[in-house]
Amino acid sequence: MSQNLFQCTRSIPRCLCQSSYRTPPKPQVRRRAIPPRQPRSLHTTPSTLLQSQPPKTHDRGPKSNEDTQTDFSALDVLRNTVAPATSIDACTSDGFALNNQVRISGSGVLLVGGEAFRWWPWLREDRKEGTVGAGGTGEDGMRGSVLNRRGMWEVGEGAWGVLELCYPKPDLLIIGTGPSTIPIAPAVRMYLNGLGMRLEVQDTRNAAAQFNLLATERGVGQVAAALIPIGWREGR
Repeated sequence: MSQNLFQCTRSIPRCLCQSSYRTPPKPQVRRRAIPPRQPRSLHTTPSTLLQSQPPKTHDRGPKSNEDTQTDFSALDVLRNTVAPATSIDACTSDGFALNNQVRISGSGVLLVGGEAFRWWPWLREDRKEGTVGAGGTGEDGMRGSVLNRRGMWEVGEGAWGVLELCYPKPDLLIIGTGPSTIPIAPAVRMYLNGLGMRLEVQDTRNAAAQFNLLATERGVGQVAAALIPIGWREGR
């Protein structure tokens, strides 16, 4: 009897080992092939619908006789503003005609703070003084040079003496370089910017027109101009 019990106890672990729980295999999941993503456009509306269609007719209807319509060609926002006395009425080949009936000839003009100064930026320190009639190259002649070796507009610092003395200084300086627009040399631009002024460089005709507009709108204390005649020729 004991022997049979011993044999049974020895056979129990074997039975337990043989009947141990096994994890059932996981079912295989078939993965679907994911198609590649198509590039998405920013606009979903077809491009043909985005194009504007031409008008079916250009007929604007009968002409209106209402008095409330605005004639933009006659619009003048500065109609009631008095033009400054130093505004440019005309640019001549050798000078300028101002609004105060003053005629300047044989030189340029420097307009600062409502005042007009005759201006010879082409004068050099080593030039021969005296009038042209006496054989010199004095202030009554438009002779000299304002271009450097690189073809840029460059004058000495002594030509801007009025701008150094005036206070308060204008916010904008309009430079007219003659019959055509010539770039300003970096040294001149740096010097004038150091005085606290912004620069606008144009040919003399456009520079005079811009000065008239801005001086009337903002005042002569905020805008200055340095112009040489439209008849100026380099090396005359």
